Amino acid sequence: MDTRQKIYISLGTNKGDRLKNLQDAINLIYNNIGKINIISKVYNAPAIGFEGADFLNCCIILETEMLPENVMQELLSIETHLGRIRDKKAGYQSRIIDLDILFVGEEVIDTKLLQVPHPELHKRKFVLKPLLEIAPKLTHPTLHKNMVDLLGVCDDKSELEPINIWLKNPGKKFQFTGYNYIAIEGNIGAGKTSLATMISKDFNAKLILERFAENPFLPKFYEDAKRYAFTLEMSFLADRYQQISDDLSQLDLFKDFIISDYDIYKSLIFSKITLPEEEFKLYRKLFYLMYKDIAKPELYVYLYQNTERLQENIRKRGREYELNIANDYLDKINTGYLEFLKNQTELNVKIIDISDRDFVDNREDYLWILGEICNKDDETQN
Repeated sequence: MDTRQKIYISLGTNKGDRLKNLQDAINLIYNNIGKINIISKVYNAPAIGFEGADFLNCCIILETEMLPENVMQELLSIETHLGRIRDKKAGYQSRIIDLDILFVGEEVIDTKLLQVPHPELHKRKFVLKPLLEIAPKLTHPTLHKNMVDLLGVCDDKSELEPINIWLKNPGKKFQFTGYNYIAIEGNIGAGKTSLATMISKDFNAKLILERFAENPFLPKFYEDAKRYAFTLEMSFLADRYQQISDDLSQLDLFKDFIISDYDIYKSLIFSKITLPEEEFKLYRKLFYLMYKDIAKPELYVYLYQNTERLQENIRKRGREYELNIANDYLDKINTGYLEFLKNQTELNVKIIDISDRDFVDNREDYLWILGEICNKDDETQN
């Protein structure tokens, strides 16, 4: 389930290097809070309510899993970081940066910290004009008017002048355009599903997730590995082959690339650990019959985590049948993957050590991993 919300934010500044102030604020919002979907044009507007220099204003649409009040706290921290000192007694005044939440989807919020929709937005042309540009169908949940209607009845007669300089979206520095198919791999508990899902949301990718939860043999395998190993590995192989073949053959014109949380070669890695030698030899013959016909990822990302961190993650997600996985089993899987990656010659591989990273709860770590994936200078060409 997607828990992200769209939050509409206005930015304004009339002190110092105004364009730099806006760009710095946008960069910090992206780094600290979430994905920026779109940035409006920048408009020059006169100060309202006091004598002061002209403002530069714009609006953005932010996508984040943070709660609205936490987003507001982050925005206040960004204002402080950029040098704003709030003086509640002084009334309207010049400011190096001003960040306001205008809308949170269609929610109505009224707390001490946050009022949404912003109570003054319908009176401000410098808010309505950029909002109309990036969200023309957005409807005010209490006034029940869209941005066209609100702008049409707004009493603000200020003259706004669009600036012929566009602010940069920080997310554009991460480029996946050179790939049609990326596989995220890793040990049990490494976070491959989480990372693949996050990237798919942020960069408009078609997501392929392994259907392990639907496999009836998996809990049985963890109870009696010898009895169910061959059945489990064969069922996984068949399902992975069918899923990747089907999903890669179905063109999605509305997605930019495909990302999966597994590569079919994991079948051979796991089976080598779980199967007796004679069964593995048979399995390997069947595997290569399928493997030669299936599309290979153009980028193969292996998330390495040490065994201690893997066990922490396994305990945290709380799947009952995984809780008794032995360290030795995880060590063998890591070794199997690393041996495969060291010796194979077909794939473009990146091995990323995330043992000291928490990219799910720490956005800085997530952005670091994106940088590692998108940095073509350090790719291992095989």
